[in-house]
Amino acid sequence: MKNLIHLIYSTKNRNGLLTPEIRPRLYAYQNGVYKKCASPAIIIGGDKDHVHALFLLSKNSKLTEIIEHVKKASSKWIKAQGPEFAHFYWQRGYGAFSIGESQVPDLRRYIQNQEEHHKHVSFQDELRLFLKRYKVDYDERYIWD
Repeated sequence: MKNLIHLIYSTKNRNGLLTPEIRPRLYAYQNGVYKKCASPAIIIGGDKDHVHALFLLSKNSKLTEIIEHVKKASSKWIKAQGPEFAHFYWQRGYGAFSIGESQVPDLRRYIQNQEEHHKHVSFQDELRLFLKRYKVDYDERYIWD
């Protein structure tokens, strides 16, 4: 049985610190973190203020532990990449959605095309659409930090 997870999370206050130069290195670093957690990433992508990751959740791990580890390790890593990242933080929250194998090709394309997608749709509107699609009740006061 596969437990495929689509994880979405933002930089603190949606600060646009994820430059085109840092993103590929960040995603490569995060890929290594997922591997160490025995939850290999299928694809990682995003834009200047957020990340999408599609990964296979290990049967022996809690989702919250994987997310905490990836965010904590990559935050520490990015802060070491230069003074412009000294005050880098991820938002506290995240969106995590279980998907089926048949959804993987479409989601992979979606993640690959994040920069183009976000020329037309903000991260906040994107997350609202995912929450609505997956019928997740939420309170706006608690999802943006």
